[in-house]
Amino acid sequence: MEKISTLTNGLIKENPVLVLGLGTCPYLAVSTSASNAIGMGIAATFVLLGSNVAISLLRKLIPDKVRIPCYIVLIAGFVTLVQMIVQAFAYPLYQSLGIYLPLIVVNCIILGRAEMFANKNPVAHAALDAIGMGAGFTLALLAMASIREIFGSGTWFGFPLPVLSDNNVSLLTMAPGGFVIYGILIAAVNKLLKRPASQSDDPGCEGCLSASACGRQAAKGGAA
Repeated sequence: MEKISTLTNGLIKENPVLVLGLGTCPYLAVSTSASNAIGMGIAATFVLLGSNVAISLLRKLIPDKVRIPCYIVLIAGFVTLVQMIVQAFAYPLYQSLGIYLPLIVVNCIILGRAEMFANKNPVAHAALDAIGMGAGFTLALLAMASIREIFGSGTWFGFPLPVLSDNNVSLLTMAPGGFVIYGILIAAVNKLLKRPASQSDDPGCEGCLSASACGRQAAKGGAA
């Protein structure tokens, strides 16, 4: 059950993008088409799996003081391998992803899982965590990209759709549209998980730096 939980946490409950808020830069940038989303998701999952396994294997050998630089070197090696494979066998995708493919090196999902999970767990658990988080990232990317491509371009995986191809909302393929859809998806996941809205307690006038110049405080003083 623990392994199943580790594998499935990343899908919804701890989705790296829609719940943890990680990897938003490539998420917003490449989610204009479903094919780009699938390509980026697979590439990130491969790097996440390779780096998690390698870091878990070496966790007792890497000195604590230099663990972050070591993690980055390992991640960069897997990213370079993925970049070479995509460039060789899927050159159109390589061109579409552009700078965001090598920037997987600094994707906070990869480094975050290395620091928070892989260096504290055995290889099997680290691999399951990587697969679950990678699948969650890919599904979130695909959901975002499908909405933006279908309604923003009138296509899906490049194939034109009846009616929508002539009546699309091009704003959805731009940055503002991306943020709008991102907010809607986060709200939907919060509703699904039944997460309450964040509520901060009012500290009162005593905790305010501007209390002396505030009309509210003056009114309280007059009333007293």
